[in-house]
Amino acid sequence: MMLYPSISYSRDPFLAMRRLQDEFDRAFAFDRAFAPVLSETGRAAYPAVNMWQSENSVAVTTELPGVEPDDIEISVKDDTLTLSGERKAPEVGDKAAWHMRERPVGKFARSIRLPFRVNPDNVEAQFANGVLQIELQRPQEDRPRRIQVKAA
Repeated sequence: MMLYPSISYSRDPFLAMRRLQDEFDRAFAFDRAFAPVLSETGRAAYPAVNMWQSENSVAVTTELPGVEPDDIEISVKDDTLTLSGERKAPEVGDKAAWHMRERPVGKFARSIRLPFRVNPDNVEAQFANGVLQIELQRPQEDRPRRIQVKAA
C-alpha cells in the first residue's frame, strides 16, 4: 500500500519531502502555537487577538502599534465583537525612497464571536502603549445561577 500517490518529480524533486514534512507538522502540531490565524481569504487575520473568559466576563486584547485611539472603532451586538480602524501611512518627503515597507497600513476590520451574549452598555476599553484591552460583561440575567435543591 502506498502512502502517497505517484508524484512527478520532473518539476519539483523536493515535492515529496515537503509533503512528508507537512504531514509531520500536522501530526505533531509543530509551530501551531505561533501560526497566524487565517481569515476566509487565506490571509492572516488582523488584528491578532487573545481572548479569555471568567464566569461573568470576557477579556480581549490586541496589539495595534501605530494606530491612534481615535482611529479605533469597537462595536458589540449580541455575541459578536467587531474591531475596526485604520493605520495611517507615515508622512515621508517627496524625495524619500522606501527601502523596506513591511508594516501594513490602511483600514482593518475583524469580527470575533464571543462565548456568550454581551451587554453593550457594560463594555470597557483601554488603549495604552499600542495595546487595546477590552472587558465585556455578561448580562446579569444570562449569568449562571445556583439553584437550591430542597429536600422533601
